[in-house]
Amino acid sequence: MTSATKRWIVALAVVVLAGSGYYGWRKFNNPGLPAGIAAGNGRIEAIEIDVSTKIPGRIKEILVNEGDFVTAGQVLVRMDTEQLEAQRRQAQAQLRRAIIGVDTAKSLITQREAERAAADATVAQQDAKFDQAEKKRTRSEQLITTNAVSQQVLDDDRANSLAAKAAVSAAKAQAAASQAALGAARAQVVDAEAAVDAARAAIETISADINDSTLKSPRDGRVQYRVAQLGEVLSAGGRVLNLVDLGDVYMTFFLPTAQAGRVEMGAEVRLVLDAAPQYVIPAKATFVADVAQFTPKTVETEEERQKLMFRVKAQISPDLLRKHIRNVKTGLPGMAYVQLDPQAEWPASLQRGLVQ
Repeated sequence: MTSATKRWIVALAVVVLAGSGYYGWRKFNNPGLPAGIAAGNGRIEAIEIDVSTKIPGRIKEILVNEGDFVTAGQVLVRMDTEQLEAQRRQAQAQLRRAIIGVDTAKSLITQREAERAAADATVAQQDAKFDQAEKKRTRSEQLITTNAVSQQVLDDDRANSLAAKAAVSAAKAQAAASQAALGAARAQVVDAEAAVDAARAAIETISADINDSTLKSPRDGRVQYRVAQLGEVLSAGGRVLNLVDLGDVYMTFFLPTAQAGRVEMGAEVRLVLDAAPQYVIPAKATFVADVAQFTPKTVETEEERQKLMFRVKAQISPDLLRKHIRNVKTGLPGMAYVQLDPQAEWPASLQRGLVQ
């Protein structure tokens, strides 16, 4: 037997022994689960949140880096607001102008009211003159029959009466014009006040845009990605950061039909991660899909129906997450063990190392 052949035999024996040892280790450490407990492979996941711009602009400051933990309300990014500040100053100037316009329009109302009062007085005065002229004309027409007055006097009185009547009409026209001018002045006040409201609304809108240019964290979490960099110009809705909400962490795993149908909402779940098998993380079943994720082409037989796999979601308590937030990492694979029967007892391996 050559030396090369001997080395090959030795290597094969080592592989066989290693495989046997690994099989034994797996068998010893993963005994069969008791009735009422089911298991499935899964991965730790969390809700992702994009921190985005509301309006177009240039990134002025990014105050966090990838991997940083952030708290709700913490300032993450500041956008350049120089142009918005200029727009707000312009709107404030327009507001001051509109306020002056209101005062001017109100003073014009006072003037128009005085003009209308004068016009009404003129109408009353002309009415009195017309009444006097009419009475004089009437007397002259009576006296002319007895030759007590001359025809010239009668003609003059008739002319004076007609002139007085025309003066009344002119005075009433002037009063109507004064009334129209007063209405126009009041409309100017309404228009000026509307301009004030519009200017104030513009200031509020611009101020809101300035406030929204300071991007804050909506939740406690961790920065996963910096999507944009300092100085970049983004359109409305442009993403700057991607956060992982560490208050909403769960594992998604899959169970076959027979087991998925027995999972109750709120059922106890225990998670064991490949990266830290010494810890057992408690969770609750919060979702079971109503549609199978893995479906054979046909489900005509009972055997094929058993191949259907349903997605189950196990939520980790937010209180527990807050206690260990620095240790929470998403994307880690592991095993989920769910209690199908509330009376089923957890195996000893899932009772040791339970995270509190």
